[in-house]
Parts: sequence; structure tokens; C-alpha cells
Amino acid sequence: MLQFLGEYNCKIDAKGRMRMPAQLLKQLGELVQDGFVLNRGIEDCLVLYPRSAWDTISKDIQKLNMYVKKHRDFVRYFFRGATELELDSNLRLLCPKTLLDYAQIKKELVLFAYFNRIEIWSKENYEKLLAEEPSDFGALAEEVMGNLNGGNIDGAGLGIS
Repeated sequence: MLQFLGEYNCKIDAKGRMRMPAQLLKQLGELVQDGFVLNRGIEDCLVLYPRSAWDTISKDIQKLNMYVKKHRDFVRYFFRGATELELDSNLRLLCPKTLLDYAQIKKELVLFAYFNRIEIWSKENYEKLLAEEPSDFGALAEEVMGNLNGGNIDGAGLGIS
């Protein structure tokens, strides 16, 4: 199971190339050899998947019923713009201009790595996202996570004291 972690500030050059941070490359390890898929995110960001993670997601999406219009619409939108990428000899990814425009990425960006993906945000949009953090994160955490492990809202059995 892939478990990426971290936030990384990066820059993109005039040709649309982004150098991957050394700490992130270390987490990726041998996955770098298989390449990546870059795609639109659900919010105004891009998502970079190692090829193996993309293949898993694609297999899940193939289970959708293509006779259902909402499923077809989702598939079309999800895969629109998906692009295979490989690191060049200088450990950079060349990002397509259409995807950079979608995410409003001009020069500065933030890589936000979690689970099996790396979100790529324009620095401005990422800062806006963080500014919208809920005023009561504890209440959100309880609402989202409180029913895990049989509804142990008090944290029993979760290693939380």
C-alpha cells in the first residue's frame, strides 16, 4: 500500500517543467521507473499518480455501468486530460499546458502528498484552501471519523487517550 506524505513548495519553469523534490523521490523509490499519470483533480488542482496507483483506480472505474449516463459522464470527465509522464534526466516532469491552465498554475506550486497520490496546487489556490479550514476541526473529525471501528466515538480501541 502506497503511503506518501508531505507538502513541498516547487516552481515550474517557462516550459512547464517541475523538478521533483528529493524527499518525495525517496518515498517514490522504484515506482519512478514505471512513470506517472497526471490528471485533473476534483477541485482546482492536478493529481499525479504513480502508474501502479493509476492502474488500480482505472480498474475500479471500469466496474461502473456504462449504460448509466452519470457513470459515463463521470468517466469522461475523470479521464479527460489524463497524461502519461516520465521524469527526464534532470528529475523533472513536463506538465501539459492545458492541465497547468486548468489548475491555474503559473510559477509557484505546492505538492501535497498523501495516500497514493500527489496533488499539485497553484500556491495561491492552496493557500485559499488552507484559509478555509473549518473553525472547529474537532467537530469535523468526529463527524467524518467518529463511526470508524464500530462507532467508537470516544476513541476506545483506537489508541487515542
